[in-house]
Amino acid sequence: MSEFIAEFIGTMLLILLGNGVVANVVLNNTKGNNSGWIVITMGWGLAVFTAVAVAGPISGAHINPAVTVGLAVAGMFAWSKVGLFIVAQMAGAAFGAFLVWLMYRDHFNSTEDGGAKLACFSTGPAIRNFGSNVISEIIGTFVLMFVIFYLAGPSFEAAGVEGAKVGLGTLGALPVALLVVAIGLSLGGTTGYAINPARDLGPRIMHAILPMNNKGGSDWGYSLVPVIAPIVGAAVAAFLFMSL
Repeated sequence: MSEFIAEFIGTMLLILLGNGVVANVVLNNTKGNNSGWIVITMGWGLAVFTAVAVAGPISGAHINPAVTVGLAVAGMFAWSKVGLFIVAQMAGAAFGAFLVWLMYRDHFNSTEDGGAKLACFSTGPAIRNFGSNVISEIIGTFVLMFVIFYLAGPSFEAAGVEGAKVGLGTLGALPVALLVVAIGLSLGGTTGYAINPARDLGPRIMHAILPMNNKGGSDWGYSLVPVIAPIVGAAVAAFLFMSL
């Protein structure tokens, strides 16, 4: 399996299970309807665990453009591979979102709330204030990236800039999954903790394309926040880690 395929499959699994748990909670007539935020955060954590376990041995399981850029900024991943990884992540996220739609198609069509349907694809702020929303995503992604650096920095350095397995897989699936659960429980209440540009943009594109009853808009006015802010947060974490 190539690094590109590993990143594609890992990110696809992340979105299929992560957005899948959101669909199970918010859409009408599902078995998990209204089961709440704890179920969503645990589902996303387990989605990360699954994705890292599968892609980690091959690509390092970045499964997140912010992680890829953060590692490159820190000199722990080759800039020449960044574009390849991001394309794979975006494509995998889009395909994962398509599978969520396919899985829950009847429930999408039986749900009248367009906002609930959009939430099964992409994030949105609880209070729309772009300055605060950007800060929230920067902080959340900073915590993700900095803790990964702090726990696995020596392993990253040992792997070298050209190391194929440099990424979340270097740290291991369980610690990363628990870290994402912690971020979701503590910091996710403001914007839904995208902390991953591919996780938001790929599915948002699919929301705009796929047919659904009473779909509503894809909220493109907000879409740059979960794309740009996580990159900034990861870069800040990289610069701080390198200065320590």
